[in-house]
This record gives sequence, structure tokens and C-alpha cells, in this order.
Amino acid sequence: MDAKASIGVFDSGYGGLTVFDKIQQVVPSYNYIYLGDNARAPYGSRSFELVYRFTLQAVERLFDEGCRLVILACNTASAKALRSIQQKDLPRIDPERRVLGVIRPTVEVLDGLSRSKHVGVLGTNGTISSGSYAMEIQHLFPQIQVTGEACPMWVPLVENGEAASPGADYFIRQHIERIFARDPLIDTLVLGCTHYPLLIPKIRRYLPEGVRLFPQGDRVAESLADYLRRHPEMDSRLGKDGRHRILTTESAEKFSRTASLFFPWTGRVEQITLA
Repeated sequence: MDAKASIGVFDSGYGGLTVFDKIQQVVPSYNYIYLGDNARAPYGSRSFELVYRFTLQAVERLFDEGCRLVILACNTASAKALRSIQQKDLPRIDPERRVLGVIRPTVEVLDGLSRSKHVGVLGTNGTISSGSYAMEIQHLFPQIQVTGEACPMWVPLVENGEAASPGADYFIRQHIERIFARDPLIDTLVLGCTHYPLLIPKIRRYLPEGVRLFPQGDRVAESLADYLRRHPEMDSRLGKDGRHRILTTESAEKFSRTASLFFPWTGRVEQITLA
């Protein structure tokens, strides 16, 4: 297929498929290329420098495949690499291309969601340690108090098909209790990792009554639709044949098996390398 004028969706692993699923539901007519760097995942515990380098390699590959716009559907990549790519690399590569993340669109709606102005963020070690959510929220809404909680075992639980298992309850309850012990006034809890929507049934078991759980997929999809409406110069360059490609740095067969947990994809998966 002609890959030109596609929207790229990148994640370090499989979780970005939960965002891709929502995006293609909200704006289905566009051409998309999803790229998962599964061979080098997870990114959550890696250094800023390595996440930046890996993410830039993925963005450049998506540009080479014809993408004009790339969504980093990965909180760790958005936290550790997005700003550097936008400010340092895009002017060099092509000032007319764009790379967007998932943190800013998530944060933009939090003031309207939280009544208590106490917000919790659950994420990987990399996302929480970066302080990106806290900084972005404080920049837009200084009245909101933010509490972050790193949940390092949650991604492995999801990717190993243990999201619904009894063993998952221990790790989920542990982190939910811990974040509310630190701030019992939290009334909005952000799932700051795209894997975490698969854990929602378990998470709800341990939430205090009245707490809103906020996954990102719908919000990121709505933000993309709004971006395309506000930027007709970009929209006019994008193909609208409804064609999708899936790329992975892992075995295509393994990706297809695991991806079925996240996204109803039955098409061909292409294995690539990044360097």
C-alpha cells in the first residue's frame, strides 16, 4: 500500500493499541501506521537519554514511511522524549511535520473533572519519576494538587495475560491503597499508562466511592480530531482511505498473539528493525 500521508501512532509496546483503537473509532477515515518497539520494551525503567534515542528512531521511521503526523501513544515517551523531539529534531527533519503526545490532552480536561482539585496519577516508574504530569498540571491549573504513584508490576501483568487473574489483585490493591493513603482527597485518578485500561475492572474494586477513573484513549482521540479540525493545512495532506498498517520490532507472530488482548486486529503484522 501507499504509506504516504498517514498518521503514525507509536508506543514502546502494546499499550498504545488501546489509544489506537479509540483513535480509529473517532476518526476512522484516515490512513494509520502503528509502530510498537516491542523488542526493546518496556521503556518505563529506562533512562531519559535511551527513551529519547529510541523514540526518535521510531519517529524517524514513521516519517520515512510517509507519516506527516505522529502520536506518541506512550506516556513514558511523551514524558521523556516529546519536548526534545519537538524543539530540537523537528526543525532539522521537517518543520512542517508534527509529533504530539498523550500527556497534554489528558491534563487539559482535569480541572473540569476534579471537584476536590486533588488528582492522582498512576504510571510507570519513568512517567512518574519524570514529574511530567505534575509539571503540566501545575502549569495549567496551579490550584490542583497532584499525587503520583509508580506501578512497575502492572505492565508485566497485562502483557503476560494476567490482568484478570487473582494474582493481579495484590499488586493493584497495594498501589491504590498507597496513593489514597498519601492523599485521601483525590477524586480523579488518571491512568497514566496505556496498558492500564485492561486493569480497570480490578482497579474499580479498590477505589473509594465517588472517585472518577480516567483512562486516556477517548480523550486523546478527541484531541486528535480537534487538532485536525483546527489545522486544515495538516488535514489536507493526510490520506483518507481508511488503511492501516501495523509494524513491530518484535516477532510478528508474537505481536499478533499479544495484540489481541488490546485491539481487534486480524490483518498482517510487519516486523522491522530500528537503529
